[in-house]
Amino acid sequence: MSVALRVASRLGLFSRTFLLLTVLMTASLAAWLQAFRSMEVEPRAQQVAQQIVTVVNITRAALIHSAPRERRYLLLDLATNEGIQVYPHESTDETVPIPDREVLQRVAAEVVDRLGPETIVAWEVNHIPGLWVSFSIDDDDYWMVVERDRAERVPGVEWLGWGAAALLLSLLGAAVIVGFVNRPLSRLSRATQALSRGETPAPLPESGPEEIRRVNTNFNRMVEELDRAEADRALMLAGISHDLRTPLARLRLEIELSGLPESSREAIDEDVTQIDRTIGQFMEYARPSSSPDRNNNISELVRELIERERAHTETLGGTLTARIAPNLWAHVAGPDLQRAVSNLVENARRYGHPHDQPPNITITVQAQGQDLVVEVCDRGPGIKAEDVPRLLRPFTRGSDARTNAGGAGLGLAIVRRLLQRAGGTLTLHSRPGGGLIARITLPAAQKPPL
Repeated sequence: MSVALRVASRLGLFSRTFLLLTVLMTASLAAWLQAFRSMEVEPRAQQVAQQIVTVVNITRAALIHSAPRERRYLLLDLATNEGIQVYPHESTDETVPIPDREVLQRVAAEVVDRLGPETIVAWEVNHIPGLWVSFSIDDDDYWMVVERDRAERVPGVEWLGWGAAALLLSLLGAAVIVGFVNRPLSRLSRATQALSRGETPAPLPESGPEEIRRVNTNFNRMVEELDRAEADRALMLAGISHDLRTPLARLRLEIELSGLPESSREAIDEDVTQIDRTIGQFMEYARPSSSPDRNNNISELVRELIERERAHTETLGGTLTARIAPNLWAHVAGPDLQRAVSNLVENARRYGHPHDQPPNITITVQAQGQDLVVEVCDRGPGIKAEDVPRLLRPFTRGSDARTNAGGAGLGLAIVRRLLQRAGGTLTLHSRPGGGLIARITLPAAQKPPL
């Protein structure tokens, strides 16, 4: 029972509802058939008993009123045309009683009640099958035997056929009804999945039953509000960026012309750079991700990015090494993937090394089962396991060990946002020997035909 419940819990809404209706309809049909058979037993037993009694009485009357020389021809005619045979009743006859079946027992009881208590009803006499009924003419006893089918009609195949037809029609109707109910829910589920990936789903039809129409209308309105809020946020951040970067540029110019000591100018310039970097992170987070329109070669995209990032890393005295498996494909927008990996490399350059050592970064690209994995590894102080879920949220910064440089806490949130539309994920793991592994996982795709 528990196994069946676990299997049922893994089924979809359509399969689960259809299975439930199938079980209920099958049980209902079985109960209805049993009730119908129970109500049919008594009338059928009386009808069969009346037919047997009538045959016995007519046979007795025919034998009594026929001439002795004609009785042999009469018995032959009854056996040939009516399937009724008459035998002498001997005291040595071996009889088999009526089987313990409800219909047959009621038929036997009705026959005995109508013909008299001395009547014997047997299922078999002297190893000859049939429905045997005893009767007397004067002082002589006889057996009348008829075919068993007259007493026990077995409509099993017919009942099974009609029951199967009724069940099949019921299941077809159930499938139509469940599909009618499940179709709007499936459409809504696909729309919410698209919305969770950062896409704008097509408007749901605002028609049909009132409940479905109301849900679809509210969902469409919610999508419109989210799009409007997204556009307003991007516009607001663009305005803030423009309004802040203009005075920052003037501030830099004034610092250069101010005649301040070199150390003071460097300190102020570092603060201005940090403010500009924070603004850039805000804009990066607000920028919408690209929609993946085709499969891309992940190996080539990461290799192109490494050529650019390696030079910058080496100017800081660090190293950037890579191990890239060739010809790995995924359904992801190329710019989004490169932006995501670039943010992870920049995060490793800033925080992924001790203060007195240059950055040492390793990038690997490989296939794992049905997924592709891109890892950016450093040798920094790492991140505590309990801090990982919090750090993937926007505007969240880690411990002092990895925040020696300023920032808005958007780097990892930007990576996660860029991967969302392609069905990718970002996870953070401790690196053996010290450091952090930032792992991007993407569903693998087939190489497009040439």
